[in-house]
Amino acid sequence: MFKGLGQMGDMAKMMKAAQEMQQKMADLQEDMHSMTVEGESGAGLVKATCTAKGELKSLDIDPSIFNADDKEVVEDLILAAIKDAQTRAADKAQEEMSKLTEGLGLPKDMKLPF
Repeated sequence: MFKGLGQMGDMAKMMKAAQEMQQKMADLQEDMHSMTVEGESGAGLVKATCTAKGELKSLDIDPSIFNADDKEVVEDLILAAIKDAQTRAADKAQEEMSKLTEGLGLPKDMKLPF
């Protein structure tokens, strides 16, 4: 009559684990707003800082590149630094997600959120 109760306990454990994972995911998403990465171009002449969510936070340009004749070069360096920072932000976000999935016993290469 009560044969199925053993499986109910397993289901409760799974639900609790899923809730914990959901909370950890939410915490990580929030933490990624404060994690920063820096991208650069022109051997460090232009540096861009982004959050791990990819939001541009700052741009640092070495004054030595300000020459009216080099306007297009400067614009290209700025774009390259921003793209580098955004790429590093995406890599950082994936790295943090991998740590989370590994800590939960899930495969390291599992992509979250689904």
